[in-house]
Amino acid sequence: MLLVENIDLFYGASQALRNVSLVVKKGEVTSLMGRNGVGKTSTLRGVVGQHSVSSGKITWEGEDITSLRAADRARRGIAVIPQGREIFPLLTVEENLKTGFACLPRKERKIDDEIFELFPVLKDMLGRRGGDLSGGQQQQLAIGRALVTKPRLLVLDEPTEGIQPSIIKDIAKVISTLRDRGDMAILLVEQYFEFARDLADRFTVLDRGEVVLQGLKKDMLESDVRKYLTV
Repeated sequence: MLLVENIDLFYGASQALRNVSLVVKKGEVTSLMGRNGVGKTSTLRGVVGQHSVSSGKITWEGEDITSLRAADRARRGIAVIPQGREIFPLLTVEENLKTGFACLPRKERKIDDEIFELFPVLKDMLGRRGGDLSGGQQQQLAIGRALVTKPRLLVLDEPTEGIQPSIIKDIAKVISTLRDRGDMAILLVEQYFEFARDLADRFTVLDRGEVVLQGLKKDMLESDVRKYLTV
């Protein structure tokens, strides 16, 4: 389980997060929602170690990881799919996938067949450069690269952004499959409410760097969530 407790995060003198807490359990999807600029990506950066928090505590699988570097968190099974995908355009699909080996022991450095079962298009395009793929194919590659690391916590930052509807459905099926296995916790940042609603077990909604709504999906009103998503 991931437990984020009362974290504050600053960029210089500007405070991006105030007293933010959330829970992500294995076998569940927690959706982090809110308008642009309210602190969703900052929360993810704090969780995966890309930006340090100034106060509060982050616990993963019972271990305090608040002060660990991003690389050390990756070695503990935390993987992130960043907004914009950030694949390597000049590397082939296979080479992009193998960049996920960095945090694995040598004996575990292989691309599991499951990744090609989840994303068959990647197997067909192993020799193509990442930059030649469509946006949706690049998103599938970014998720596949994260899965190469054998994560137990998967963090996705707006995976539907700029993606065609057919691939959005494919990505939703993959997230659902990974959640239903029961051995992975999933933290999903998403602005597309219908996508998050269909996948999430829990919601945490931010506004101006603070948590304004939180709880199990079954206990929350759709109208309450939506009012924090409209401009």
